Amino acid sequence: MGARRRWVWRLAPLIGLVAALGVSAVAGANSLPPVLRAMLPVVELVVLMAVVFASVHHADVIAHRTGEPYGTLVLTVAVTVIEVALILSIMLAGEGRAGLARETVFSVIMVVCNGVVGLCLIVGGLRYGEQGFRVTGASAYLVVLMPLTALTLILPTFTTSAAGPFYTPAQLAFVSAVTLVLYGVFLYVQTVRHRDYFLSDPGDASADEAPSGGPAPRRFWESVVLLLVALVAVVLLAKHFAGSLETFVATVGAPFEVVGLLVALLVLLPETLAALRAARNNELQKSLNLALGSSLATIGLTIPAVSILAMILKQPLELGVDMHDTVLLVLTFAVSLVTFGAGRTNILPGFVHLVLFATFVFLIFVP
Repeated sequence: MGARRRWVWRLAPLIGLVAALGVSAVAGANSLPPVLRAMLPVVELVVLMAVVFASVHHADVIAHRTGEPYGTLVLTVAVTVIEVALILSIMLAGEGRAGLARETVFSVIMVVCNGVVGLCLIVGGLRYGEQGFRVTGASAYLVVLMPLTALTLILPTFTTSAAGPFYTPAQLAFVSAVTLVLYGVFLYVQTVRHRDYFLSDPGDASADEAPSGGPAPRRFWESVVLLLVALVAVVLLAKHFAGSLETFVATVGAPFEVVGLLVALLVLLPETLAALRAARNNELQKSLNLALGSSLATIGLTIPAVSILAMILKQPLELGVDMHDTVLLVLTFAVSLVTFGAGRTNILPGFVHLVLFATFVFLIFVP
């Protein structure tokens, strides 16, 4: 079974790349039968999900070889590439969507900080009663995540140089630079200066090194190549999936904000499963590294990348959220400070975070 599963992970990126090239050739053909044209978005979604899971699997193999905390960095960078590809593809599709980056980043924060964290606390709390984690590690995530969120999602609504929730090009360049600097300093703290803040067992000196029982060098480099192939396939598939996703949302009459939520859920699904598995194995620190690291990388890498490309392509980029989303952000971080302030947690804060996530989803449909 293990050998068969490895072959599936090896073939998925290659199949995804072939499918992406095939979709590119077929999508423009007007002679397709209506049934095949209707099935094409479903095929795109299935292949895209398979390639996303394959890319995260190979990133996990690389992460296991490099050890923590570098492992979570490999995962977050891979997920960020996928996220940027989807956001830009939808922004540039059709009329363009100036607010998609904002909706996706806001959805990622809500999904991660409330949905994923809430589920992890409940899964771990139901099985173990209480679980411990490093307060210093959680605080490091939050102390960077909160100002980055305010700079990228809240402040644009209140600036006066540009009308509406937009930054001027100068403001956008400054905020992108500050975001990269803050994220870079965080990476330095996480990987060099205070690595022990993010390790499950700070007393184990061997945890600082890459595990000796990791994958063989041949499998490691194989995963590096297949990860690159998978990411290329995702970028190519995203171009056509973007139009299908917008058409689906318009057909069912859902608000545009649902697109950002669907992109966030698709991109975060593999990391969510990994975080839940870690919580079930009583590794809550690893769950928090995956969850909070995803939201931090989303702002620290996705916003600057999308901003730079938007300026190059002269696409408008709407970043500021409205007042009720601002309230949700402030409430989320206030609850997170209480949740991660004591070093131990149980199911109660987990249910509180899930209620906030449910409120976020409800307000999309009933604003």
